[in-house]
Amino acid sequence: MCLKIISMTKSYLDDLTYRIVGAAIEVHKNVGAGLLESVYHRCLMEEFKQRGIQYRSELNVPIDYEGIDLDANLRCDFLVEEAIVVELKAVDLIAHVFEAHLLTYMKLLKKLKGILINLIVLIFLKKVNKLLLMSTIGYCLTKSMCTMFLI
Repeated sequence: MCLKIISMTKSYLDDLTYRIVGAAIEVHKNVGAGLLESVYHRCLMEEFKQRGIQYRSELNVPIDYEGIDLDANLRCDFLVEEAIVVELKAVDLIAHVFEAHLLTYMKLLKKLKGILINLIVLIFLKKVNKLLLMSTIGYCLTKSMCTMFLI
């Protein structure tokens, strides 16, 4: 089995973010607004495949509690290139609980960047999340590492 080793530089993460958001925009352009999240999820899977973006979908997120893996039935929508957690929503308003989900998945999966994409709105807007999370795994998820996109 050949493992792809990638340097997780800021440049790499920024480029991958650009590619992920581009794929989401393409999905929105093709199917439009007002659909169920599951429809957007399936379309984004296909768009990732067409663009050669590696991902895992509906990934089980384990909780390591004192060396014991606990299953809390947590599922993140996508883990892209083993680097960025992507959560999709199809809602009128992004609630703080969706941000909490994203940050939880990032922390438990030990990923530095996450993207929350809402595909139901008609405009494209980039908003940098202003959350700071100090992690027990030895790094800080900075304010610039959580990105929300409304498409």
